[in-house]
Amino acid sequence: MVDIKWTNSDFDVFTIDGLDARMDALKTIVRPKFQALGEHFAGYFSAKTGDEFFAHIAKHARRTVNPPNDSWVAFAPYKRGYKSLPHFQIGLTNNHLFIVVAIIYEVPQKSAMAQRLLNSLDAFRKLPDDFIISGDHTSPDAIPLKDALDGRLEELLVRLRDVKKGEFLVGRHIPRETCINLSSEEFLKVAEDTFEALFPIYEMMIGKN
Repeated sequence: MVDIKWTNSDFDVFTIDGLDARMDALKTIVRPKFQALGEHFAGYFSAKTGDEFFAHIAKHARRTVNPPNDSWVAFAPYKRGYKSLPHFQIGLTNNHLFIVVAIIYEVPQKSAMAQRLLNSLDAFRKLPDDFIISGDHTSPDAIPLKDALDGRLEELLVRLRDVKKGEFLVGRHIPRETCINLSSEEFLKVAEDTFEALFPIYEMMIGKN
């Protein structure tokens, strides 16, 4: 069993000034936990879906000036990358941890995926009350799903379908204060419960449902 205990030091990485200093802290403090989560959940997703999943830890390699405000490990059934497919993520910002499934603008079939979700909006009503949605993977902001069911959800999915830069994320944000008080066992249960709830949405995205 993987042993992951989040601490204030993990979240404080994203308050360190300077690209080099923040990247050094990210590599030494946070990435070992992403590595452990990657090994654990790649096997979990592979067993769950029947497709071989691979873990991809964000490298932030294109950054030359601005330090990253978040980081993550992503999971997708493609060894060479994840951005061109719907993918699951576990990640951190300075004030919360996120567990989501995402379609970002690089996904070539995102219009068809969006339409499948638009055809099944009632599926979102079955998700937990504390879930969130977002239309921008680069922003820490999100919309409570329960407040979006009567309009904003559909708007984001239409944008995903019709706008080249449209994106869509759904899942759970865990506040920093809550996260650091979770034991390793409690955190893994929250993560697995979140992914279990998201699987029907993921299967719609990829056309399995």
